[in-house]
Amino acid sequence: MNYNPLSHLKNHVCFLFITAFLFLANIHSYAQSIENPDELKQKIADAGNDTKKVELLLTLSSYYLNKTGEIKTDLDNADLINTQARLLSEHLKYKLGKGKSILLGAQIYREKGDTENALEKTKNAISYSKNNNLIELQASSYGELSVYDADLDQKVKYKKLAIQLFQKSGAKEKQATTLKELAELYSISEQPDKAEPFLKESLAIYKSIKFKSLQGVYNLLSEVNTQKGNYPESLKYALLAEKTALAVNDNSLQLSSIYNHVGLVYYYLRQNDDAEEYWYKAIEIAKNHKDTEYVRTIGENLCSLLIRQKKEKDALKLIKEMQQQFPTPHVERLMKENYLLFNIYRILNDNATAGIYYRKLVNYYGENADKNGNSIAILRSFASYHYQIKKYDDFYRTIKHLDSLAASAGNNLIRSESYLIWFKADSSRGDYINAIKHYQLYKQLSDSVFKGEKSKQINSLQIEFESEKKDKNIDLLQQQAKVQQIQIQKDTVVRSVFIGSVVVLILFLALLYNGFRLKKKKNEELEIKRQKINEQNELNKKMLIEKEWLLKEIHHRVKNNLQIVISLLNTQSAYLDNEDALMAIQNSQHRMHAMSLIHQKLYQSDNLANIDMSWYIYELISYMRECFDTDPKINFVLDTEKVYLDVAQAVPLGLIINEAINNAIKYAFPLDKKGEVLISLKNIGNSDYKLLVADNGVGLPSDFEETERNSLGMNLMMGLTDQIDGTFEMNNDKGLKITITFTRKTEFEATAENSEII
Repeated sequence: MNYNPLSHLKNHVCFLFITAFLFLANIHSYAQSIENPDELKQKIADAGNDTKKVELLLTLSSYYLNKTGEIKTDLDNADLINTQARLLSEHLKYKLGKGKSILLGAQIYREKGDTENALEKTKNAISYSKNNNLIELQASSYGELSVYDADLDQKVKYKKLAIQLFQKSGAKEKQATTLKELAELYSISEQPDKAEPFLKESLAIYKSIKFKSLQGVYNLLSEVNTQKGNYPESLKYALLAEKTALAVNDNSLQLSSIYNHVGLVYYYLRQNDDAEEYWYKAIEIAKNHKDTEYVRTIGENLCSLLIRQKKEKDALKLIKEMQQQFPTPHVERLMKENYLLFNIYRILNDNATAGIYYRKLVNYYGENADKNGNSIAILRSFASYHYQIKKYDDFYRTIKHLDSLAASAGNNLIRSESYLIWFKADSSRGDYINAIKHYQLYKQLSDSVFKGEKSKQINSLQIEFESEKKDKNIDLLQQQAKVQQIQIQKDTVVRSVFIGSVVVLILFLALLYNGFRLKKKKNEELEIKRQKINEQNELNKKMLIEKEWLLKEIHHRVKNNLQIVISLLNTQSAYLDNEDALMAIQNSQHRMHAMSLIHQKLYQSDNLANIDMSWYIYELISYMRECFDTDPKINFVLDTEKVYLDVAQAVPLGLIINEAINNAIKYAFPLDKKGEVLISLKNIGNSDYKLLVADNGVGLPSDFEETERNSLGMNLMMGLTDQIDGTFEMNNDKGLKITITFTRKTEFEATAENSEII
């Protein structure tokens, strides 16, 4: 997946709400029984009036309590059966059964929405378990008590008490589960450094008791590493969560949460296609479970992805669909919706509408986003909005606060993108010294996030995960083959018995043995050949990966060197007063940027031989529009096909386009005259292509002399046209029209790649 930080931040520097929902302890305090309720009822009917019957009643009550959906009859059944368990426990003087019944009653009241009675029963359960020295029940009761307190510190206190008591009672699985829930509280409050140690401790305990359903812990580890900006670790745990869930056949809402997390990591890594694939799988599961909050969460994430892909109208359509089909009364969810609408309208330059949603967000989160969480996301969008409407005092206040929060979280991706918009603000105000400093900081942090070693690590994780998937498929096919072989042997035996001839049977068995022996020998030979082929394939794969990384590193370094020269020229221009010299430096910067884009695309792409010129022209035009601030008067119209060229043709053609657009911006529309510039690149038959750059400006003067063609720009365009063996034409046709026709070189056939939609 390709990613251009400059283009991305130009269009939306906002940090869109990307949400990773978690499984809170108060959602499922008891694991739902895997037993069939009808079987449980039969066991209860067959049981005597003893403690075993009490436990069966409690299990059946828990089944109805945790059954999917909030149906009143299920809760009434849970309450009735729990009352039977309590009465039988009192009759038997079974203290543990009575204590469990009290706590289960609290959970039933909570599920019914009667918080007051639920809290009272929870306190009764704590008191009863203390008086009767029921340590494990006391721990469970403190876990339930943490649900009712809104204060985070108090919740943490109750969870830690529960953990100590579970450890004391030897209930390792419950101890590990409560450690996970404690970490979850820290993660929700954006304290990933506190959450991670508890998750690792939980994971170690689960593994020590050979607990297999570890997907929830891996899912949370992915979340906290995402919060810390450690995306390779986050991807590792997200893929482990997916692998574990599939291994234990988990088709619950938790699988939707896991897919959401995998998509989340890919989103931050700018791998849009992978993020989209996982989010669509996640939302499908959420819709099947008819869970509004899950659908809303993933829908918001998809909206963020659509905004990144410049599909703002599609994002608005998706928001409208969620409003109609999955309405929600929750304030926090509505604020996330307002946040998305704020960013959509801001990107569409509808500042009036964006301002309406900005004020709603300020009222809820505060100007410094210090209320109700999500500080970093809100601050980044606020900073972008202040910069867009040129409120620089508010911008600098917000961006400094954002950088402080991002530094505390250790998130270099957020800091790098913040420094880029900071650089733009400095440049627009003429503060070139700080602009250079912030641009250098942006480059350093951006390279630290996306540098080769981390990319290798991420690719390695993906290859490993895909390989494991393929190995599972191979194992499944082998098992099917074994089943088929067994069936064939059975059929053979049946036919032999049916014939009933002992002689024929002996002959058949002899032939079968001989065939088996020959087949075994043949299989051994084939296995040896297969191993050799696999070894050669592995060697070839390693050599190919090394060569690809080497080529990417070369292009990366070429791009970085060009960027350094651009920065040096920018620094030099701050000390020049001569207008011609400044113009020459600016033109040189534009030409270098045109070449830099080629190498940037190549090192970020899987296709190292060719570059998509439609993507390149769009990026180059975006850069020129930003540099010359042409939006008020010049409208650029792009009419390009997907054309893949190698570096030898892409670089000259890019420089030609750069010169032609530069001339159009400077000379075609004098005195703030408005107009239009058309850029077209299309196939005109076979391997022949035509580039057209036309404007409806003033055109060439009537006394234009051939000698005037000897300017540097004209010489460059004509010389570069000769370099690609093309023809150069320039004429007046309601403005200036430059036409270049050339033949695409076919030494390297283009390989279509999954590029981002522009």
